[in-house]
Amino acid sequence: MTKKDKKNKKDKKNLDVEMTDLDQEKMINDNDSNNKDENLSEEKSIEEKLAEAQEQVLRTLADSENLRRRLEREKEDLGNYIVSNFAKEILAVVDNLQRAIKSIEDKKEDKNALSTFVEGIELTEKQLISSLEKFKINKINTINEPFDPNLHQAMFEVEGKDSESGKISEVIQDGYTIGDRLLRPAMVGVFKSKKS
Repeated sequence: MTKKDKKNKKDKKNLDVEMTDLDQEKMINDNDSNNKDENLSEEKSIEEKLAEAQEQVLRTLADSENLRRRLEREKEDLGNYIVSNFAKEILAVVDNLQRAIKSIEDKKEDKNALSTFVEGIELTEKQLISSLEKFKINKINTINEPFDPNLHQAMFEVEGKDSESGKISEVIQDGYTIGDRLLRPAMVGVFKSKKS
């Protein structure tokens, strides 16, 4: 081998080493760009998922707000419906009271008119009580019942026999329950035992 050949071989070897270094550098750069691309795609994927989750949360919030509004409207409508049925029942009682008053005005001189008037009022009271009972509004039993602070409001005490102590003596105003709840307590007088 000539010097020239040796030199060419050495140059070729150096060139191979340089090429290998360049190839390695290129591979590193390619890996870095691939990693960057992967990181960018992961970031985009995470951002897309985050945006999707935010959109889903907003949709859920909007749905729950719409549901709340609809339930409020339905509750109000139901309340109005119940009140309207109750009002119709009470209006029938008002009509009967007005008829009774008108009948007595027309016949002031007739002595029989007063008894008819009283009878009409008693029938109207029965109709009113019946209407209230349709809506589960019931009168509280009071006379000779033991005093119950959950149902009765004591207005005064009256001396009575020892056996009557704690029982209701008189009703000033009737009390009513609606279902199982107290609507209005009965205002009552209560027997107390005599002092010796």
